[in-house]
Amino acid sequence: MNLQFEPIDIEKQEDYFTILGRCPQVASDYSFLNLWAWADEYGLEWALEDDCVWVRQTRPETLLWAPVGFWDEIDWSGRFELDRNLETTVIRVPEKLAESWHKIFGDLTSIEEDRGHWDYIYSVKDLSELKGNRFHKKKNLLNQFAKKYDYSFMPFTPELIEKAKAMQDSWCTWRDCESSDVLSAENNAISRIFYNWEQLSGIMGGAITVDDEMVAYTVAEALTDETVVIHFEKGDTQYKGVYQAINQMFLENTAGEFSFVNREQDLNDEGLRKSKLSYLPVKFVKKYRLTLPGTFF
Repeated sequence: MNLQFEPIDIEKQEDYFTILGRCPQVASDYSFLNLWAWADEYGLEWALEDDCVWVRQTRPETLLWAPVGFWDEIDWSGRFELDRNLETTVIRVPEKLAESWHKIFGDLTSIEEDRGHWDYIYSVKDLSELKGNRFHKKKNLLNQFAKKYDYSFMPFTPELIEKAKAMQDSWCTWRDCESSDVLSAENNAISRIFYNWEQLSGIMGGAITVDDEMVAYTVAEALTDETVVIHFEKGDTQYKGVYQAINQMFLENTAGEFSFVNREQDLNDEGLRKSKLSYLPVKFVKKYRLTLPGTFF
């Protein structure tokens, strides 16, 4: 098999969605928006086949990501060339594919849990309603925000992009994005999305304004028929409860058609992990790093 890797092309997003829709387990890494928006940061490329899309990063090192496609219908052993002089490492492998490959390749497979890349999955109903003692602190902060500020929530539309850009610039000034490679890369990804908003399928979001000034926004995407993924969520912390507000209001007003919300990974950041756990995930999309002696291409 001779795969032809090429840059991730916004013009081919519908072709990608067709294959993604047949994938048995979809992790946030493999949403089109994630692949396309972060392509420059990771040097991401893809190779599109009829039943599968292979993803490869070239920065900071060249690594293969898990393929997206009709996993249960593919003869993986027929596409893998065993060679004990070679080694192929595949990262961000969702649990279902990791289990399938382990059954096929057995002891040839070295599997390592990648906890920092597990996706956090929540109930949209739970985070919209915030009922009961378990969500008391979140609901209290939301109520404080609602009582203190004369706010407006609105679904994100192209007309809001200039205000969102202004808020993002301010947010980066507060956080000193220029001194952080991570925040700088994230800012570039956000800017790319804002610039191309109307060309992106499945994209959605929400925003909160106070006195006509944007104080929070969220950018999300339909990941599957039942799951929405939140990619970016920014708030001005001068407004107490702003993050609880944008999270709850977006889900209640814009994402009610979905059962679950994927809030992506914690990347082994202790503070981020504590925050994500505090919203009480109902499950995880576990991911692994696999190494095999040979090559898929």
